[in-house]
Amino acid sequence: MDEAVHAAWDAYRILEKRTPEAERQQAQQRVQAAMDTYGREEVSRGAVFLVGVLTMHIIGEQDGEEEDRLDPLSDLIPAVIRKLPGFELADPAQVPMVTGVLMAAAMGMDTVTWRDQFGTIPAKEALVHNFVLWLLADLFDSLVEQPGATDLLMRETFNSMAVDSG
Repeated sequence: MDEAVHAAWDAYRILEKRTPEAERQQAQQRVQAAMDTYGREEVSRGAVFLVGVLTMHIIGEQDGEEEDRLDPLSDLIPAVIRKLPGFELADPAQVPMVTGVLMAAAMGMDTVTWRDQFGTIPAKEALVHNFVLWLLADLFDSLVEQPGATDLLMRETFNSMAVDSG
């Protein structure tokens, strides 16, 4: 699953306009290679996993006054879902499932296990999970007031995973 999760993050890097063109092309190649090796479904499950990780990271990273905190159910999830129509390719029919994944994450559940109970992830839904991942990363970057912070965090995580397993 590590390669599929890494490919799911590469899908974010493809969407992120700050990604330099050469890195974007490398990310596209890695995503294609992971899909060829593990299948689109596994890469999609990687995106669902990362949605859970980022959601928990956003919830856990908030410090400050209680009234300044994002409430997952009344603030975080609606803020993400409201922005989905801004993605031209986001199929509105997929919103209930991606909302469910966000809810599962906010409640501390394993998002992949939660999503797996509904069968395979169709391509249209997988694309919306990628958009949600981008929106969560953008939100985290905004919260820490550092554009690219999420990407840096994820790349450091992947690099340390590669060192640990290599």
